[in-house]
Amino acid sequence: MAEPKTKKNDASVEDFLNSIEDETRRADGLVLLDLYKKVIKEEPKMWGTAIVGFGEYETKSGTWPLAGFSPRKQNQTLYVMQDDLDLSDLLSKLGKNTTSKACLYITKLSEVDLGVLEQIIERSYNHSKQKFN
Repeated sequence: MAEPKTKKNDASVEDFLNSIEDETRRADGLVLLDLYKKVIKEEPKMWGTAIVGFGEYETKSGTWPLAGFSPRKQNQTLYVMQDDLDLSDLLSKLGKNTTSKACLYITKLSEVDLGVLEQIIERSYNHSKQKFN
C-alpha cells in the first residue's frame, strides 16, 4: 500500500497562514485558526503543505486529522464528517456555502454566521473523536 502524501509535520501553522498572498483568504485563515483553537482546545499541526489539522486518528490507509481546514485558492475548505453526521440543521443557518461528502466550502467568512460555523466545527470534531478514538 502506498504511503499517504499528506502527513503531519512540524512546519509552522502561523507561517503557512501568514504566507497566503490573498489578503481576504489569509485573514479568513487566521480567523478559522482562532475558531478551531477555541472549540477544540488543542494546538494545530500542519498536514502536508496546506492543511491545518487538529487531533488525529488511524485508519488502514494512514493517520489523518480529526478536524482541519485548508485555505485553498477558490475557498476555505473545512474537513467535516458529513457522511454519517447530519449537519443539515446548521448548514441551513450558516450562510453561503457548498458541501461534499467530507468537506464544507466557504468562499468568504463574511458570508457566513461564525456562531453557526463554530457549532459545525464542534459537532463534527466531537463526532469524529467519538467515532475514531
